[in-house]
Amino acid sequence: MNSFPAAPAANPLGGSIQDYLTRPSPDLAEKARAFCAWYDARVAQGGFPYGKQLLATPGAETSVQHADGLVTHGINFASQDYLGLSTHPSIREAALDAMDRYGVHSGGSPTLAGGVSLCGPLCELIGEQLKMPYVMLSPTGWAAGYGLLRGLVRETDHVIIDQLAHNCLHEGAAASTRQVHVFRHLDVNHARLKLGAIRARDTRGGILVVTESLFSMDADSPDLAAFQKLCREFNATLVVDVAHDFGCTGPGGTGEIGRQQMLGQIDLVIGTFSKTFATNGGFVATHRREIREYLRHLSPSTTFSSAISPLQVAIAHAALRLVRSEEGAQRRLQLANAVATLREELASRDVELMGRPAPMVPVLIGRDDVARTAVRLLAEMGVVTNLIEYPAVSRATARFRLQVMSSHTSEMCREAAGKVARAILSAREVCSSATRAVAV
Repeated sequence: MNSFPAAPAANPLGGSIQDYLTRPSPDLAEKARAFCAWYDARVAQGGFPYGKQLLATPGAETSVQHADGLVTHGINFASQDYLGLSTHPSIREAALDAMDRYGVHSGGSPTLAGGVSLCGPLCELIGEQLKMPYVMLSPTGWAAGYGLLRGLVRETDHVIIDQLAHNCLHEGAAASTRQVHVFRHLDVNHARLKLGAIRARDTRGGILVVTESLFSMDADSPDLAAFQKLCREFNATLVVDVAHDFGCTGPGGTGEIGRQQMLGQIDLVIGTFSKTFATNGGFVATHRREIREYLRHLSPSTTFSSAISPLQVAIAHAALRLVRSEEGAQRRLQLANAVATLREELASRDVELMGRPAPMVPVLIGRDDVARTAVRLLAEMGVVTNLIEYPAVSRATARFRLQVMSSHTSEMCREAAGKVARAILSAREVCSSATRAVAV
């Protein structure tokens, strides 16, 4: 039996997951052992905020258990349930009705017998909302994004993609073609340079331009009309991921596409049910029936996965009906008010905010050691949030991503803002003292 040296001691306030992605070794498990040592050190230090487990519903207040066993009871800014629909009575009723009628499992791929009769009405309702008549469902939002690129793009084609686009989009691009071109975040002019250079040498290859309507790490949005016009000019196809705004923002819940008056004008739209629609699953929307049929049979993450479950279809359909109702409009207003209050309260305490008002409020901290200390302190204060650090964001830009719900009250937002400010200030003092002690 082979024996391997023990993993080196790890610094819980330093390093990143990126360090364990590319460690060369003839033993494929070596990188896992090294990561595990770092993971254990972070858990022991108390600064590992990932893998939290809910002990209650993902409401505005909840209970979670952290990796080291700490249980936090308090205000929840870590869950993606922007309109607070996960416990809505009509959602529960729709799930129970679907379970009684279809059971709990799709039982097959959508290309075989995995679909249920509720899929058609859900696709029609999504199509109405986006003014795009052809919709295909996917098992998850990740599968929708990856599968669109992997299904539509071939090695002779090109992908031009925002550098901060979601992992599923970058992974789908990399798996489809070597001709992947990254443009600076939101930069239409940089994308134009990429398109012009490609078309100057390749008039036959397809080009897919990829962006998002609302970027969750920075809370900012592209000029969708400018990108669509650019694609028309260079005979390219635009795809927009609407994961974080569809249903919960914009006129009638149409998100950033509706707010920018681009409904029905985007080439391809992908989305997920996991942020606003109280379930898992995703979709691709298009104006062209042939694209939908092509993807149904050639999108690997859909074709070779079990179909979205009957419960998920029923929940998404019920949630979208709520989104389009007067109650949905009221919940969007409550969400916008909660976001405004939280941002105002944080800004009044000199906390550095990023982006613009959106269902997520990014709070820039900077140093990883400060952020990792602060997230632990915040949990002990009774506020649950998510820490985002390199490589999910660039180096030295660690941040909290506070995810807001319509059920967050003004009092909750004020209390959380005060605790966030105190946690960051205390963490900076702790880390500065530690740095000075090391220097001495």
